[in-house]
Amino acid sequence: MLDGIVVIELGSFITGPLAGLMLAEMGANVIKVERPEGDPFRQFDGGKYSPHFQAHNRNKRSAVIDYGKSPGRSALLALIERADVLLFNMRPGVMEKLGLSQERLRADYPRLVTCAISGFGQTGPYALRPAFDNVGQALSGWMSRFKVNDDPRVLGPAVSDAATGMYAASAILGALLERERTGVARSIDITMLEATMAFGLEPIGQFLATGKPPAVLQRGAMSQAYSVTCGDGKRIGLHISSPDKFWEALCNAIERPDLITRYPGRMDRIRNYEALAEALNMVFGEHPRDHWLGKLEGADVPFAPEHTVDELADDPQVAHLAPFYTIDHPEMGPIASLHRPYRVDGSRDIDFRPPPMLGEHTSEVFAEFGIEEPQPAG
Repeated sequence: MLDGIVVIELGSFITGPLAGLMLAEMGANVIKVERPEGDPFRQFDGGKYSPHFQAHNRNKRSAVIDYGKSPGRSALLALIERADVLLFNMRPGVMEKLGLSQERLRADYPRLVTCAISGFGQTGPYALRPAFDNVGQALSGWMSRFKVNDDPRVLGPAVSDAATGMYAASAILGALLERERTGVARSIDITMLEATMAFGLEPIGQFLATGKPPAVLQRGAMSQAYSVTCGDGKRIGLHISSPDKFWEALCNAIERPDLITRYPGRMDRIRNYEALAEALNMVFGEHPRDHWLGKLEGADVPFAPEHTVDELADDPQVAHLAPFYTIDHPEMGPIASLHRPYRVDGSRDIDFRPPPMLGEHTSEVFAEFGIEEPQPAG
């Protein structure tokens, strides 16, 4: 879909690299430009090819350029001149110090779409602060929606980083489409703070409409969503939603028609959400999960076993969709990864590339674009 589109990614950690990954999986030629020390995410496990780095950098090429110095900066500018998109996640002011202000980029490369990702924006009281995922989750209100006790630990995968990368990729696609229609290239500015707020739109929207922040459990109550623990300690996720037919199907499947009488309407179930959650957990706790899966299967109940990541490949539906693939890296051997989560004309096959070693494609990239490769000092 993006064949022929050249993306220069000056990205590190997650936000920029994830946006670059999404464009690469649409067919863009994404060149990850790294300084000699490389993306810090490479070293998350002590080496230079961590699983964390691999997850966000497949289907790209890595070119090492010391663009903090004059020869490297000239080489980077030569690459940018041939690019369609320049993507970077840096604090405000860093690009200006490199001589790559938005004003200069706009003047020198009028067809270049730029995307600046930052924690809080280019201006404002927090603009120069460092920002990582947990900072975005905290400031945006997202984290407060997942705290029901005083446990200080942080759980789950990165949310602010992922949301920011996805919104950045979406904005870049829109800008590329407009450029093709009008010839005008846009400069995109996206913040982790606003992206996470947008990702958590529902509770913020409720507050704006009512003037009251919704209770932490309100979403579960309104959606009639439950996580029930079975007799073997394994869990099932239920989402009964609003139609009565799903509630009735659940009660009949677990042989508890009395619950239909006790909680006949949706508002009854919402008002008594915590009591109902306790009652359902007591019922499901009487038997192991496989017992309940058999009863729920075919009963038209919205449900699923709550998997751990090591259980995914064994699930029949996951196996049917075949989301995993393995590709060989000439030095690192087989690398397993995930397909893009969509198909185009029934296919999601692309020219797969394993995550690159640091500087693996430097000479290849310079030769491809007819640029003289800068020589290291000394």
